[in-house]
Amino acid sequence: MSEMKISLLGKTLGELEEIVTGLGMPKFTGKQIARWIYGRKVGTIDEMTDLSLKNRERLKADYEIGATAPVQAMRSVDGTVKYLFRTPEGNYIESVYIPDGERATLCVSSQVGCKMNCKFCMTGKQGFSGNLTTAQILNQIYSVPERDTLTNVVFMGMGEPFDNIDAVLGALKILTDDYGYAWSPKRITVSTVGLRRGLERFLNESECHLAVSLHSPFPGQRVSLMPAEKAFPIYDIIGVLRNYDFSKQRRLSFEYIMFGGVNDGLLYAKELVKLVRGLDCRVNLIRFHAIPGVDLHGADADTMLAFRDYLTRHGVFATIRASRGEDIFAACGMLSTAGQQAEKAGHASVPADKTNNQ
Repeated sequence: MSEMKISLLGKTLGELEEIVTGLGMPKFTGKQIARWIYGRKVGTIDEMTDLSLKNRERLKADYEIGATAPVQAMRSVDGTVKYLFRTPEGNYIESVYIPDGERATLCVSSQVGCKMNCKFCMTGKQGFSGNLTTAQILNQIYSVPERDTLTNVVFMGMGEPFDNIDAVLGALKILTDDYGYAWSPKRITVSTVGLRRGLERFLNESECHLAVSLHSPFPGQRVSLMPAEKAFPIYDIIGVLRNYDFSKQRRLSFEYIMFGGVNDGLLYAKELVKLVRGLDCRVNLIRFHAIPGVDLHGADADTMLAFRDYLTRHGVFATIRASRGEDIFAACGMLSTAGQQAEKAGHASVPADKTNNQ
């Protein structure tokens, strides 16, 4: 078996410069490679035509671009596409492309599985298999067919981003730096349950938007939905957030999945107003996608409207997020779980493409 080559995708400009100088090439070659990868999104080193043939051969001895195409795509009637990627270790991760008028958002994963074990999340049922590298995070953006149409990226897929903070910050740096994708940080949102050390690093080392998974304003109930509340209490997280200025370009939002008869009453709306009072933020209300083996169901539309209207009347900007892709394993983790099960059953791969038009 040939030795696995090192991915150039996911390397910062400084790392690329170290690679080329170590191979006896001029330092500026690192910037040329960055332009080919992040600007022109080439698939092979041979396409880097302003590098000499000799230098390309030097690179190819130990390095490759490292981009891998998704192994499956499930397409919804509403235009949403869920992509399944296979990692070198044989695990599966998901990304979701969500077109919405002039916006085109890609939801990416940061881990294989998740340690947080939130009651309502299919990914948590998988357990934790490992962190994605910066290259594997970026590959989700690099390798989807719609990559050139993307207007936004959200880190709201599989895993807890702040539990893999080094790789996530590496991806954010490449996405926003001039030598990389040169995106505005306003195009990127990272979601967290509230891991404090990662949260503080993110706030200090990035200017991207932040979304905090809340789901209940009452700690006793939140811990039953999200065990991470025990180690990272929401009141402590709110305290950290009050030390940062969200009144300018950076946006703070709270994600609130509404479960029928669980957290959807006006008592919860009143407590939520008290919890976020004084913060420049928004609350995104989300209808629950049912998952197997979980005794939760979504709140009805009228209840969600009443909840939103209460928040709005009391000074909290709130929106109801439209549900997308309900016909294609909409709940995060369902498609990758199927992939893992197929792998364990001895299938070499999952189907290359599947269109679902139910």
